[in-house]
Amino acid sequence: MASGILVDIKEEVTCPICLDLLTEPLSLDCGHSFCKACITSNNKESKIGQEEESSCPVCRIPYQLGSLRHNRHVANIVERLRKVKLRPEEEQKRDLCVRHEEKLLLFCKEDGKVICWLCERSQEHRGHHTFLMEEIAQEYQEKLQTVLERLREKRVEAEELVADVRKERTSWKNQIQNERQSVQAEFNQMRGILDCEEQKELLKLKNEEGDILYNLAESENELVQQSQLVRALISDVEHRLQGSTLEMLQVRFEKKPQHLRFRKNEDKFPSPLYLMALVFTLCILSYHNLLQIKTNLVPVKYRNLPSTLLHFLSARTQ
Repeated sequence: MASGILVDIKEEVTCPICLDLLTEPLSLDCGHSFCKACITSNNKESKIGQEEESSCPVCRIPYQLGSLRHNRHVANIVERLRKVKLRPEEEQKRDLCVRHEEKLLLFCKEDGKVICWLCERSQEHRGHHTFLMEEIAQEYQEKLQTVLERLREKRVEAEELVADVRKERTSWKNQIQNERQSVQAEFNQMRGILDCEEQKELLKLKNEEGDILYNLAESENELVQQSQLVRALISDVEHRLQGSTLEMLQVRFEKKPQHLRFRKNEDKFPSPLYLMALVFTLCILSYHNLLQIKTNLVPVKYRNLPSTLLHFLSARTQ
């Protein structure tokens, strides 16, 4: 009963032009009401001036545009009607037109949507091709089924591509991990070789240091003894010069002063240039040894080294 009353009220406040609830209702002298936008658009289409007469779209009674008046009473009814809530079971229905609350039975081919009979008669769908839903359902079902099959094929294709990418990703990840482990193993091996070579070369330098320092110490002792001898001779000569003529004439030198020679025994220890060459040579040999061990190359020939280094090497091995 209440639903029927609501339908009757809705018919009273429905715009005859757009068949929707009135928006900003304007009433004519004849009593009919229209949406402000609808009646204004109707007058523009009829090219009616402000002072000219037009006729009501419903009863055709003439009216002047200046006589249009806002109908606040109808506007309030429409506002209240919009706030009315239907029963829960009616709210859940999805086969009713949202606009007119009529059953959706037709399909508009141009707009591609389901409409009610009031929508079909509205300005929005005038001249469009409409069909009963049962008539168009089979055609659309076949189209949707075709689209569904294509989508399923695309889904399978996408899933296969995802699987391939994941497989390739895993393969690359494993390959990079293997390469990482290989690089780490190679460098650990090279570090071990370098540490061993370092100890060898440091030992060689230590032995060379001992030999050089020993020779320098011997040379220093010899020079100190020679210096002490010269000092003794100087003291003896000075004493005789201060003594008698007889003591002065009895001086006998085993060696004349001009024949005295002081030596550092340079042949017993190398120059700083040799030490620099030795360190550089040891580094070169260690590097070549590392390459020889790492890549299994043929033994490195000394002839590939600079001639200056060969000279020092041959001098030390003789």
